[in-house]
Amino acid sequence: MAAITRISALRALFLTLDCIITATVVYTVATDGLPFRRELLTPWMAATLVDFYITVAAIAVWIAFKESSWISTCIWIILLICLGSITTCTYVVLQLFSFSSQDSRQDPVYHVLQHHNVRQVKTLLRVSEQSKFHCVVVGRIIFSILGFLMLATLIYTILTDGSPFRRELLTPWLTATLIDFYVNVVAVAVWVAHKETTWIGAFIWILLLICFGSVTTCVYIVRQLFKLSPEDPFSLIFGEPENKQVRSSPY
Repeated sequence: MAAITRISALRALFLTLDCIITATVVYTVATDGLPFRRELLTPWMAATLVDFYITVAAIAVWIAFKESSWISTCIWIILLICLGSITTCTYVVLQLFSFSSQDSRQDPVYHVLQHHNVRQVKTLLRVSEQSKFHCVVVGRIIFSILGFLMLATLIYTILTDGSPFRRELLTPWLTATLIDFYVNVVAVAVWVAHKETTWIGAFIWILLLICFGSVTTCVYIVRQLFKLSPEDPFSLIFGEPENKQVRSSPY
């Protein structure tokens, strides 16, 4: 019963967020025109876009893990790049609606995060064991670089353009981009809350996500990856934390 209540709440949340960001984009296009204009690319808009697309990269990794074919993966990632959190919310809602009453004993967030194609999971595990190419190590490097890139962008923009808390910076498209960004942050926050074993830990990380955006996302992902051995499959970061796990065979 608790799982059904939780899944209903998550469906309502992401459907609402999907409607909000879709309405925001339509309204901004109608009132301020298309976003592809040079004058819109102020220093803080550029920094926000870097922040936004680093978060998109993290979500794209999850989608690549979830999808069972490269074609569907490419389609979803292209939509994610073009439409941002509209795609994120739509994808999450589709995953949530695939949760059936038969899965009621399972954590709905775990159901959304995990890939349930057993054949592909076995293949991924076999490739991870046999290959010298360790995705965990590559993930640590890539997300460390992205974290430092965003931190450097943030520091540089503050030094050259001043504080972001100025009224004149809040153009219609920057406002829309911020809404888009924070809808994606909500999706990341759901994963963080699922991974953390205490409410205090979850609260602190979500607060850091709100304040520092993709810097926190990258730090959190790298932290999770350093809990794994280099030979482990990357997908384990989407699983249950160790003291939440119920040990059972996945096959």
